[in-house]
Amino acid sequence: MAISSTLHLLLLSLSLLSLLSSSIALIPKPNSFILPIAKDPKTLQYSTTIKMGTPPKSLDLVIDIRERFLWFECDKSYNSSTYQPIQCGTKKCKQSKGTECITCTNHPLKTGCTNNTCGLSVFNPFDELFVSGDVGEDVLSSLRTTNNRGIFKNVNAPHFISSCVYQDKFGVPSFLEGLSKGKKGILGLAKTLISLPTQLATKFKLERKFTLCLPSSSKNNGLGSLFIGGGPYHLGSSKDDFSKFLTYTPLIANRHSTGPIFDNSPSTEYFIKVNSIKVDNSVINYNSTLLSINRFGGGGTKLSTVIAHTKLHTLIYQPLVNAFVKKAEIRKIKRVKGVAPFGACFDSRTIGKSVTGPNVPTIDLVLKGGVEWRINGANSMVKVNENVLCLGFVEVGLENLGGLEPSFVIGGHQLEDNLLEFDLVSSKLGFSSSLLLNKASCSSFRRF
Repeated sequence: MAISSTLHLLLLSLSLLSLLSSSIALIPKPNSFILPIAKDPKTLQYSTTIKMGTPPKSLDLVIDIRERFLWFECDKSYNSSTYQPIQCGTKKCKQSKGTECITCTNHPLKTGCTNNTCGLSVFNPFDELFVSGDVGEDVLSSLRTTNNRGIFKNVNAPHFISSCVYQDKFGVPSFLEGLSKGKKGILGLAKTLISLPTQLATKFKLERKFTLCLPSSSKNNGLGSLFIGGGPYHLGSSKDDFSKFLTYTPLIANRHSTGPIFDNSPSTEYFIKVNSIKVDNSVINYNSTLLSINRFGGGGTKLSTVIAHTKLHTLIYQPLVNAFVKKAEIRKIKRVKGVAPFGACFDSRTIGKSVTGPNVPTIDLVLKGGVEWRINGANSMVKVNENVLCLGFVEVGLENLGGLEPSFVIGGHQLEDNLLEFDLVSSKLGFSSSLLLNKASCSSFRRF
């Protein structure tokens, strides 16, 4: 009888183990994680939503490819049971490049207000304000994932490192000035060990790459996508993988720190090399040395998701505008008075329409490797009122010549409805130019 009972228990255990193994096998390894991207029509900022802590708390965060890590304001409502502060001097503090050791005085200890805690200088890019933030670990929950057989949900990433800013600790009204209404912090995507792409790729053994598809509008729930870990990239009902439309150029290393914290480390931002600029296939003349990174780390071309419109050094901006205006005249496009901050504006009633937006002269960036990134009307022009469209580039003054600032900053408007793949291992940027050419947009990605 005892032998029979033991055999029965053994068979039952094997059966349960087999069932569990089958269940695990049905859960495929994720190829990538997908986060939705919304555009705020007033601030023109791009944001996404994550869930952090236990119980999970939704956090709306502005996306910044320059920022080194995820930071958020942990007010009194954030009281996670799984939050663990990272102590000063530990390996994780060094990985985070902690700059100080924080002690919380005159306040009850809570999330974001603990003693002997690794601290980081947290930067608000819109208010240009620094404060100290605690470095801690918590659960990043309900991450949506994709794989070759479809999409499944609710994957958690434990021990995710971020920085928590406890507002009351500093006695300031809010550290969130300048962020879109309701946004609680910044999602950093820079080339660091604790950025979102690096942490998720390490935890889930994914490719170290992320892909942005910024929407031109969030009307009618038109959301873009942030992919962590690579493709495939499917649009709407299409079975095509849109990675086939990507062209690649190297990401350029800048050996000098470019902020927001200036130290002796190389820049963690994303630079590309622009060799020349064309307007309607004609190369423009400008001081080409400005598009090389100088001995101070300034100059060159970088990408930004927190600057709404592309900024150009005046010695590049003026030749570009002059060439664009001449080509527009050939098309009988009427120029009108400029509307700040734009210098070249036109009567929209004299501009035709095309599949890629207003039918205006094209702008081509000829990049390292000889490849070309075309900027069509949807990305070059900005509607400022019912009858006026302006060239969406902003002039930066002569005072930056030879300084620390880049000469060319490609802003969010010029990146919209372009598929942009940042490969952090091969150090290259994949870009599609306008998806509108393929009758698609960033708002048509197939998600959940």
